[in-house]
Amino acid sequence: MTAVPPAAAPATTSPPPAPAREAAPGGGRRARRSAGRRLLARPEIGALIAAVAVYLFFFSVAPAFREAGSLATVLYQASVMGIMAVPVALLMIGGEFDLSAGVAVTSSALTAAILSFQLTLNVWTGVAVALVFSLAVGAFNGWLLIRTGLPSFLITLGSFLVLQGANLAVTKLFTGNVASDSVADMDGFDEARRIFASEVAVGGTHVKITVFWWLLFAAAASWLLLRTRFGNWVFAVGGSKESARAVGVPVDRTKVALFMGVGAGAWFVGMHLLFSFRTVQSGEGVGNEFLYIIAAVIGGCLLTGGYGSAVGPVIGAFIFGMVSQGIVYADWNPDWFKAFLGVMLLLAALVNLWVRRTATRR
Repeated sequence: MTAVPPAAAPATTSPPPAPAREAAPGGGRRARRSAGRRLLARPEIGALIAAVAVYLFFFSVAPAFREAGSLATVLYQASVMGIMAVPVALLMIGGEFDLSAGVAVTSSALTAAILSFQLTLNVWTGVAVALVFSLAVGAFNGWLLIRTGLPSFLITLGSFLVLQGANLAVTKLFTGNVASDSVADMDGFDEARRIFASEVAVGGTHVKITVFWWLLFAAAASWLLLRTRFGNWVFAVGGSKESARAVGVPVDRTKVALFMGVGAGAWFVGMHLLFSFRTVQSGEGVGNEFLYIIAAVIGGCLLTGGYGSAVGPVIGAFIFGMVSQGIVYADWNPDWFKAFLGVMLLLAALVNLWVRRTATRR
């Protein structure tokens, strides 16, 4: 007798449940690490870490540093440097330096002051001529770089010496002194002062208008770098100008424009100095070019070009403002300021190196 096989199971209309997907070991950890590396890859992250550390340090050791008025002073010091540090940083990203940036500020202010006073013109005429002069100096530096192929270090060092000597000689020629004549009583002074050197009441304290101009310029520079074709050109020529030229990037025009940007920054800061103090000392500005470069380097810009941001030098300038004023509020010997700044530069360079290595480590 043969066994009868059991009846077949009735067919079901619902599909069998999908097998559970096995989670990749460490997948979430890899995703989190990837996000962290993307954050660390930002050029300004090392400067941000340093800025927080410096702020907390002076906040703890200097009670006067905690006051709102002190913060306004710190921001003012940072803004005067930061307005120049932003275009200097863009130039460094483009692979070049401008050692004439410090004295160019004084040259622009002297041009406006001497021209307006000697010709008894409205100060706005001097302001306009100073802008043309500053842009021309920047364009000349860029043009000479392109035509000769010499390093920008040498070209702008020559411009630095020329402007430094001309500032003193021309000022003595027209005024018989080492400072320009006061423009406080001239037509247009009050209007120009409101734009370049006024104060804005914020939360019971007064903040210099340069702080707002500084943040506006930094935002515009960030947009220019990250959202425009010109920003791509800047990174390209800083990385490799030969490769950039091979893919159609206008290398020469980009470099000239970057030098002119430094000239525009020098003009603005020069106008601020003129309308803040009404007169300009012809020997001012010497050595400030290194402070602008330091702020850019602390902010994550590489000396070799092709890497950096516009936010980084803002943070670097803020660190400068905190250090310069924090030492005063802590009642320390101000002679230590440069030493402290040098330590900050070395630490920032080491932090930036660690950040980049961590971001690229597999």
